[in-house]
Amino acid sequence: MSGCSLAAALRQHGWDGSIVLLESGRGPGGRAATRRSRHDPGLGINHGAPLFNITAAAAAGLQYPLLRALQADNWIQPFDGAICSLDDAGQVGPLDPTDGFTQGALWQGRGGMDRLGAGLLELAGRQPGSTQLRSGTLVRRLVPTQPGGPGAWQLQGADGSTLLNSRWLVLSGTLLAHPRCRSMLGWDGVPLQQAAAALGDRQLDQAAAALASIDSTASSNLLLVLPPELTPLWLEQPWRLLQCTAMAQQRWGLRRVSLQPQADGRWAVVAESSNAFAERHRHVYGSRSSAAQLLGAPSDPSGEAAVLDALDQALQEALGLPTAGAERQLMRWGAAFPQAPGLPTTLQLCPHSRIGFCGDYVTSDGFGRIEGAITSATALAAQLLPLL
Repeated sequence: MSGCSLAAALRQHGWDGSIVLLESGRGPGGRAATRRSRHDPGLGINHGAPLFNITAAAAAGLQYPLLRALQADNWIQPFDGAICSLDDAGQVGPLDPTDGFTQGALWQGRGGMDRLGAGLLELAGRQPGSTQLRSGTLVRRLVPTQPGGPGAWQLQGADGSTLLNSRWLVLSGTLLAHPRCRSMLGWDGVPLQQAAAALGDRQLDQAAAALASIDSTASSNLLLVLPPELTPLWLEQPWRLLQCTAMAQQRWGLRRVSLQPQADGRWAVVAESSNAFAERHRHVYGSRSSAAQLLGAPSDPSGEAAVLDALDQALQEALGLPTAGAERQLMRWGAAFPQAPGLPTTLQLCPHSRIGFCGDYVTSDGFGRIEGAITSATALAAQLLPLL
């Protein structure tokens, strides 16, 4: 979301240079993407975030220009589903008013959360200048081409081939800056740290160290497409989004459950795991996930089946609802929620090395959420404009 927001913000401020977004997944959005299928056009599951909330000046609605433009063009709409809580006795009740995920103004993509990223790219594409998205592209190495100079970057793939040469580089995620790329993917080093060692830029050294120290919690998400005979039972529920209390998370291993309509009349259920559950199954990835298919994370079919079974069983026990016959998938987010303090805003831009950072991991309004991705990107755009 931050990469798409940065492109749109730069364009809205009149910058008409070339922008290329490299995305390892199938499309933009990250956790705000929507799982779709070429073989099942009616499917569209918000598998990472069922909504997004804006807490800054919530009473005024959408205070951010980018989001106001998205609303005007019908890319996003207010979230209108009922939200309840689930306690450790399996009782559904009113939502805890202190729940940070649902405070402020609640919004969703119109037709899927992926509409948020698509709309931002459409806004960018309206303005002069080339804006490209290259999906399914894994950057493996960041190579400074002018060490000690004004800065320029070559981005290389896993085979050492050149993916792109650029005058400026912005990292909108932390994979290339965090040691988890070594433990998760078996890389021989952290790309940003390797690049920083060649540049001798003290500010970049500090940024690289701060990024490497950010802790993140994972999430293992069960995706269900309900068979027709079960759908009426689920639709009798008084909620479309169910937030689990702390005690419920401890008992059931679930954090959140969402019930989502599909374009063809079917309904899907997404059960998000608790942090503790995801940590216990940290190395189990869904066979259809980007981590397995594009990043090369090792797959474990038996482990995947066990996680699916555990989440499925927990869902049935917690809600007292059947899931037999539902189509199942596992989606695992290895770094779903960054933990404070995050990257200080003073390290968000390193002009000597021509590199910047934006994402929900920057210490801005909405830290750890979609709002933070957008605010950090708009702040970086304002800093970059005089230098481009």
